[in-house]
Amino acid sequence: MRLAWARTYLKKYGLLDNSSRGVWALVDNEIEISKLDSDKILKTVREQTRKPEIEQKKTKKEVELEIVEEIEDQIDWKEHLISIILKIDPSAFERLCQRILRESGFVQVEVTGKSSDGGIDGKGIVRLNGFLSFHVFFQSKRYKGSVGSGDIRDFRGAMQGRADKGLFITTGNFTREAIKEATRDGTPPIDLIDGDLLCDKLKEFNLGVKTELIEEVSVNAEWFLKI
Repeated sequence: MRLAWARTYLKKYGLLDNSSRGVWALVDNEIEISKLDSDKILKTVREQTRKPEIEQKKTKKEVELEIVEEIEDQIDWKEHLISIILKIDPSAFERLCQRILRESGFVQVEVTGKSSDGGIDGKGIVRLNGFLSFHVFFQSKRYKGSVGSGDIRDFRGAMQGRADKGLFITTGNFTREAIKEATRDGTPPIDLIDGDLLCDKLKEFNLGVKTELIEEVSVNAEWFLKI
C-alpha cells in the first residue's frame, strides 16, 4: 500500500508514468533523485487536488482519503476479476491462458489438459524476429493461495527435455522459494505469471475487461462463462 501511495504521488507530480502493461518508469531519465524535495512533492500534489477557493476547502485527511480510494479502486477490479475466474470451469481457464498466449504473439498454442502429463496444460511456440523459435510448455493453476517451490519442481520435471522454457500461470501468487526455484541456475527457466499480472494482461488485451476513457475498469463476468 505504501509503494502504491508513493507511486500515485510521484505520478501526480509528473515524475512517474505507467503504461497499460503496468510498467512504471521515470518520465525523464535525467531526473536527479537526490535533489527532489519530498515535502514540496506532497504540498504540490495536495494543492492540485483542492477545490477552488469559492468551494469548501478539503482537509489534509480528506485529500489523503481520496488518494487511498483511487488506489483501492485499482485493486478492487482485480479482486473482482480473480473471483470470477475462480468460478469458471478448469478447462475454461486453460483456454483463457491459451488466448492470452496467442494475444501475446505465441503461435501453434495448444491446450493438452492431460492430467497424467505432470501438470502440463498446454504448449506453444515463441518466434523472435522470424528466425529463432522457442518451444514453451505452460501450466495454468487456479489458486487462491501461494504456489510453492514443489509445484515448480514438478512442472520442470514434466517439461525436462521436451521444451526450451516453461510458463506457470496462476490466479494466486508465488512464494519466495518458488520464485528462486523458477530461476535456479543449471535448470530450464520458468517464467511466472501471478494473479496481478494475469489481470493486467486481460486488461491490456481487452479480454473480458473493458477500460473506459474515464479510467473506470469494468469486468464482464459473462465473457468468462462462455470460454
